[in-house]
Amino acid sequence: MVTSGASGAEVAAVDLGSNSFHMLVARENDGQLQVIDRLREAVRLAAGLGEDRKLTRDAEARALACLQRFGQRLRQLPPSRVRVVGTNTLRRLQDGGAFVAAAEAALGHEIGIISGVEEARLVYNGVTHGMSNRRGQPRTRRLVVDIGGGSTELIIGQGAEAQLMESVPLGCVVHTQRFFADGEITRTRMREARLAARVEIEFLEHRYRRAGWDVALGASGTVRGAWRVMKAQGWSDELITRDALEKTLELAIRTGKIERIDFEGLREDRRPVFAGGIAVLAGIFDGLGIQQMETSDRALREGLIYDLLGRLSDRDVRNRSVDQMADRYGIDRAHASAVERTALKLLEQVIADWQLDRRIATTLLRWAALLHEIGLIVAHDGSHRHGEYILRNADLFGFSLTDQAMLAALVRLQRGKFANSVIEEVPEAWRGVVRKLAVLFRLAIVLHRARTPGLRIPLKIAIEARSVILQFRTGWLEQHPLTREDLELETGYLQAAGIRLRVA
Repeated sequence: MVTSGASGAEVAAVDLGSNSFHMLVARENDGQLQVIDRLREAVRLAAGLGEDRKLTRDAEARALACLQRFGQRLRQLPPSRVRVVGTNTLRRLQDGGAFVAAAEAALGHEIGIISGVEEARLVYNGVTHGMSNRRGQPRTRRLVVDIGGGSTELIIGQGAEAQLMESVPLGCVVHTQRFFADGEITRTRMREARLAARVEIEFLEHRYRRAGWDVALGASGTVRGAWRVMKAQGWSDELITRDALEKTLELAIRTGKIERIDFEGLREDRRPVFAGGIAVLAGIFDGLGIQQMETSDRALREGLIYDLLGRLSDRDVRNRSVDQMADRYGIDRAHASAVERTALKLLEQVIADWQLDRRIATTLLRWAALLHEIGLIVAHDGSHRHGEYILRNADLFGFSLTDQAMLAALVRLQRGKFANSVIEEVPEAWRGVVRKLAVLFRLAIVLHRARTPGLRIPLKIAIEARSVILQFRTGWLEQHPLTREDLELETGYLQAAGIRLRVA
């Protein structure tokens, strides 16, 4: 959530990828990123995901042991200066709450699972941040390709802004399992693997080719590993060329077996997934007509660091996402501001009794207040349900899936029956927070139903056990009969949330 932070303080990012887990600790000095520490372990989480979308015990054990080691390095850092994200495999995990809870305990920090589009945005930011534009090209257009263990992100952007973003289910681990599971590498299998990768990106080929780019950049271990092999063989210098890629494919085919892969320049932990990775890379070259590609040693983890530094400097991209959505859907900002003001006034009076984190609670209520009427664009009837659907399924840059689920839940719970089923769709650790904030949010909306401009409500709120007590200035409710009736209805609705509402 939004905080303030001093330049030069350590920050950390952890990327729980489908092949490897990465940790990066850095600090910002004079606008430059100074790396303090790095850790990387090949956990191969995707290889441990069964057809039932559950992790094997071995995969869980590898992951948790790695996170305990990372945790030892990160425990002294406050939560506001650490960001941890899970990607493709954790997105696919069925009923992964228990594993995520164990992983958070091992690491000592919260894990946010991000969407494929958010992963793509962060990759682009990490790769392109601070890049100078090419001579004669005031705003260089870049294609960035990141081949991970379980997914591949393809992004076209101009300068610092990503414009086209896609995440496709292609990765070095899953492609190796699909085509080379027994360790045999044949010409036929490599051809099929290459074609399958091209088919997977077929839906975006026309759009990306039409958009065009000035330079193609490959990020992460698969691309860098292929490039190192090419360079060691003398087939390329600083670029991956189509000719060098074809020679590398032929080298893998001649090797014949994964266990025999021992190419100069290739890390040992990359050997088991090399065949699937270069097949994916070749399919992307084919589909997008790429002739040459530069490589970058930056990727998602650097994007996370830059994003985190933005949050610490009050440049939180999530605020911009919410603000842009409010503009797009024609939100009544005056009314939203009135609801926000009253919700925060109520929060201030109960924050200690309910033991809420001020930053998190304040930010969620502000977002919810601004977007609570977003569903009106569909229909007035059921607008809270329409709003929930929009927010659950929108691409909200900067948001983790948990952030998005909590915001959608608050918008859904703003009025009517208190749907406990909506609370259950939020990760267990956050359900109590959302329940409490929903009570405050509902009351703020009820109090501003008349949409009276400039209304200031003479109200105090107190908490006694599971009771919420509202106290108004004498005679105020008599002057506002609609509010009084709505509060009487709200008394019944809140009983479903286990809250007794008393109005004095």
